[in-house]
Amino acid sequence: MNVDTLVLLRRVRDRMDREYARQLDVESLARSVNLSSGHLSREFKLAYGESPYQYLMTRRIERAMALLRRGDMNVTEVCFAVGCQSLGTFSTRFTELVGVSPSVYRDQGAPFQPGMLPCIAKQVTKPIRNREAASASPAYR
Repeated sequence: MNVDTLVLLRRVRDRMDREYARQLDVESLARSVNLSSGHLSREFKLAYGESPYQYLMTRRIERAMALLRRGDMNVTEVCFAVGCQSLGTFSTRFTELVGVSPSVYRDQGAPFQPGMLPCIAKQVTKPIRNREAASASPAYR
């Protein structure tokens, strides 16, 4: 992979980080950097270890976790606030990454404590990719 391709991939990744709540699809992301959707998907996965869709969903779930910890929104409101269009898909993906359903997470919160160092809080509240959540957090069992 050359440097020019990495620059384009970073541009796509930055856009997903900024615009996670908007309707984004691989085709429009690829068009924005003049790549085919297939090429973007292959190169993105090679560079970042997951597809653009998986990356975007992880960003959305991270933001959803923060909104649910606040406690002033219900799960449906959070789902749509982070750009998901299907409550079922949102709940399924949330459960895969976090290990508990969004409603359980909202009620029980995360193992985050006020005053915790930001670097530790980020690690403790980060969603786990690749279906590893089931073995990662004994606090929810």
